[in-house]
Amino acid sequence: MSESPDAAKAMKLSTERKQLSNVLKMVAYQIEGSLVELLRPVYPRTEDEGRTMVQTALRGAATIEPIGKTLRITLAPLSSPHRSRAIAAVCDELNKKETDFPGTNLRLRFAVAEPPTS
Repeated sequence: MSESPDAAKAMKLSTERKQLSNVLKMVAYQIEGSLVELLRPVYPRTEDEGRTMVQTALRGAATIEPIGKTLRITLAPLSSPHRSRAIAAVCDELNKKETDFPGTNLRLRFAVAEPPTS
């Protein structure tokens, strides 16, 4: 039984999709590593907890607000004040880079929200 031309095309698309997926994973890992390096000077346990803390911050809730010529991303506070302060320091370093959101003239501004008061 011979395979149809459509089957070969589907197999090629599947391979290309897998390659693209792998490239995106590698880029995400490199970005995560760069954020960990920004964390290193302000968080003594970066070697043990750095990647986990960055992942936690990125997976948490956030607000995105366009304000004038700024796109403000405010991350939810982490599980403890010292971790939130460390991620806020990373946000400050990112803000110094004065990066525009791709395809726009909106300047990215990162912050960590204040924890709710009881």
